[in-house]
Amino acid sequence: MFIDEIKFHIKTGRGGDGVVRWLHLKGKEFSGPAGGNGGRGGDVYVRAVRDIGLLSKYRHTDKFEAENGENGKSKSQHGKNGVDLFVNLPIGSVVSNIKTGKKVELLKENESLQILSGGNGGLGNEHFKSSININPKEFTKGKPGEEADFQIELEMVADAGFVGFPNAGKSSLLNALTKARAKVGQYQFTTLDPNLGDFYGFILADIPGLIEGASEGKGLGHKFLRHIKRTKIILHCLSFENENLKKAYDTIRKELGAFGGELLEKKEVIILTKTDLVDAEVLEKAKKELAGLSEHIFSVSIFNDESIKNLSDNLAKMMRAK
Repeated sequence: MFIDEIKFHIKTGRGGDGVVRWLHLKGKEFSGPAGGNGGRGGDVYVRAVRDIGLLSKYRHTDKFEAENGENGKSKSQHGKNGVDLFVNLPIGSVVSNIKTGKKVELLKENESLQILSGGNGGLGNEHFKSSININPKEFTKGKPGEEADFQIELEMVADAGFVGFPNAGKSSLLNALTKARAKVGQYQFTTLDPNLGDFYGFILADIPGLIEGASEGKGLGHKFLRHIKRTKIILHCLSFENENLKKAYDTIRKELGAFGGELLEKKEVIILTKTDLVDAEVLEKAKKELAGLSEHIFSVSIFNDESIKNLSDNLAKMMRAK
């Protein structure tokens, strides 16, 4: 089960307590205070890893906690600091503190960002020694660490993303252009989760089909619209199963704009799919009708290797030029 949104309660480590101890030396039984300070509680970091399905592995986990600091020791020894906690999250994750609204984004592999600080360790009685307080019995306890509830939202980082109506041929194209094995079916909403494929070192994303009203929550696409936000190129698939290609195009563009105006500013490639359903005359008419919408219009059929190669070669040139 693919999960792209989840909530966690995360807690840092508590600082260890300072202690009251006395130094005992041969021939000098009471040699003064020797209580060490407590160790600092572990901090919490989020770390980006290349695993788009990682949030699904956390579906039965709702709490994370860093290690507490160790209490101080005798002979002026300080307690060990608690081990920092690193919570691995997929690249593209947006981590939001639910109470404060503060957000951090993980955009690079192995990038680590601190989100909470562990508690300070307490002070041992040696710390309070002075010329007027030679045998202090004071000490302080360790401080509690920070804790908070966080919401994790995955916004995939892909070089190009396929968009379009359900059953527009997006998954088939992803499979044809990459080594992906996205599920393909002769019915709508075959794709329930985003699929990724490696395309000459670039990442292509197949976004579940959009329908009219998707930006308002209709259908399945709204949940995944945010995954298009970080793509450099939008690959707009228009199937010849649609009676009116221009209307289909305008509908999807309207939903992209309603979700976020910046989506309309991205480079767009129009891909006319399932050309095996029409003759050459209908194909040429469609190209002329859509000619003013994008400088890049391609027509493909997964049953025509030449059309797939033409798309692949040109798409590779465009992505290398970005």
